[in-house]
Amino acid sequence: MTASNRARVIPSAEESRTPNPEPRTPSLGVEIAGIQFKNPVLAAPGPMGFGREVQSVIDLRAFGGFVTKSVTVEPRAGNPYPQIVQTPAGWLNSLGLPNSGLGAFMTKDLPFLRTLDIPVVVSVAGESIDEFVTLVEWVSQEPGVAAVEINVACPNVRAGLTFGVAPSLINELISTLRPRSPRPLFVKLTPNVADIAAVARAAEDGGADALALINTILGLSIDVDRRRPKLGGTTGGLSGPAVRPVAVRMVWEVARACSIPVIGMGGISSAEDALEFFIAGAHAIAVGSAVIDNPNVATQLCNGLTQYLERNNMSSISEVVGTLEITV
Repeated sequence: MTASNRARVIPSAEESRTPNPEPRTPSLGVEIAGIQFKNPVLAAPGPMGFGREVQSVIDLRAFGGFVTKSVTVEPRAGNPYPQIVQTPAGWLNSLGLPNSGLGAFMTKDLPFLRTLDIPVVVSVAGESIDEFVTLVEWVSQEPGVAAVEINVACPNVRAGLTFGVAPSLINELISTLRPRSPRPLFVKLTPNVADIAAVARAAEDGGADALALINTILGLSIDVDRRRPKLGGTTGGLSGPAVRPVAVRMVWEVARACSIPVIGMGGISSAEDALEFFIAGAHAIAVGSAVIDNPNVATQLCNGLTQYLERNNMSSISEVVGTLEITV
């Protein structure tokens, strides 16, 4: 008998009948503050409104969760038109938080959102702590609300500052709201600050369960022929591809500074864009402006993330989170 014949292994009859196990599809599911999301791609506040407005063109159930536009206590008409202008690398908007107010949201919008069968995060915005308390106490008691997102890019009428630019203000706000809500509190951070990590830590110390960033970056677009602002509200918030490197950097800084989960957003339109955020430390991502040009972006992102995990022999998206390697 030759050496090659001695080395041969002949399977038993039972082994030959056992089929090879099918490769398992990597998991995109994530858990944030006790909430189970089937995938890490959330619908960001903004272009999708409260869902009803876009349900005929966007498959909202393709998202892992839905974050509403900000709800205010009283109805708001928003800023003068035009409210949105396109820029070379994104969109500049000056919407001014238009919505029908808390009462209309509870009776018209929330019943529809419950039918999506995905976690619903309700964004709220107030101009005082008392307004935030009213919003949180009402919204967080409602069935079908998974979490409440506190939009701190709002002006504080008492202090004359935006809540999200001062760590002391944001800490006071979240500390006041935390005992008033049985639901997790997410905090949406503005990038228009000198030290995003300091603001994030203040929100965490106040009792935030997760942090969402970034909001839009303040910008101005000018009609050179008329020598007037293109937006009716003069300045506006920049979103889209232009803000992504800034957003990734801020997510990285906040993820290192805080122990609570981070939801990253800003200019995401491809799986590669999304992966930058996960590698920087985000546990989930949110997509807004990209749906304007691509209503199927959620499905495409999930497919791309799954393919990445398969190529890298990873079983879960959580294996990607916070894996940035830096050589000093």
